[in-house]
Amino acid sequence: MDFKQIVGHEKLIEHLQNAIRMDKVSHAYIFNGEDGVGKNLMANCFSMALECEEGGVCACGHCKSCLQAISGNHPDIIRVNHEKSVISVDDIRLQLNSDILIKPYSSRKKIYIVDEAEKMNEQAQNALLKTLEEPPEYAVILLLTNNSSRFLPTILSRCITLNFKPVAKEKIKTYLMEQYQIPDYQAELSAEFSAGNLGKAILYSSSEEFGEIKDEVVHILKYLREMEYQELLEALKYFSEKKQAMDECLDLMVLWFRDVLIFKATRDANRVLYKKELSEIRSQARVISFEGLNEILEAISKLRLRLKANVNFEVAAELMLLTIQDYLKN
Repeated sequence: MDFKQIVGHEKLIEHLQNAIRMDKVSHAYIFNGEDGVGKNLMANCFSMALECEEGGVCACGHCKSCLQAISGNHPDIIRVNHEKSVISVDDIRLQLNSDILIKPYSSRKKIYIVDEAEKMNEQAQNALLKTLEEPPEYAVILLLTNNSSRFLPTILSRCITLNFKPVAKEKIKTYLMEQYQIPDYQAELSAEFSAGNLGKAILYSSSEEFGEIKDEVVHILKYLREMEYQELLEALKYFSEKKQAMDECLDLMVLWFRDVLIFKATRDANRVLYKKELSEIRSQARVISFEGLNEILEAISKLRLRLKANVNFEVAAELMLLTIQDYLKN
């Protein structure tokens, strides 16, 4: 595990490596970004580099310290665990505050990684604050979170916040093809669908369930124009069964009609994501007007909002499908 394994986030890597090089590593960092974006990998690489016996800005990967870190058994790299839906004050006091008073066993630093740190309740954050106010010189605390706004202002003021931004889709596509041997078409769709989140892209490209969902959504969109009402009810039944994955279903639909819109505007097949469905994309682009495509995308967006408002699922989904069908028939 070294920084070379990380896809994207070049500015964050540069910041951390400069801190190591100049011996100006902060006592506390917040790694802020959505789940799957690479926070844990960055924390592991940074920790290894800090503890590496060769003292460079990248971990060597072969010294005793690096081998311990790779195996997950480094005595001075500690992960704060929690079993409940919150990180309690006892979790922080027992696993961090008390332990941090003991000097490192074998390394220059003692590093604490708190994943899902947004789950710290107020009491836990206040307990951590006492350590952040007067940390030992050797201590480094890494708070990994998908929502740094959940932290108290006093926590934020005592940490350096590094925000993880989406990775370029082309980099994700290349990574999937080279590291996972994902076919070009599937890698491109997964990269686009992930919205710059490498972890999600890996999951989407390798998940059988996601592949099945994609195939079913594509089937529905290809044949929705000819569907009789009974067939439309079968499509509704499928969506109802996949209610927990409805966001993914809607995202796939948005990408489909994005393809139709782009092909209608440019006639450029190379810009289509659903390349295997180019014939149907081309056909729908001939039938649906630009205004109709905007109305379809708006109908999908409305369903997403209605679901968050807990309206009747079947009624809202049926309205969306009927709207799309109307424009396909025009």
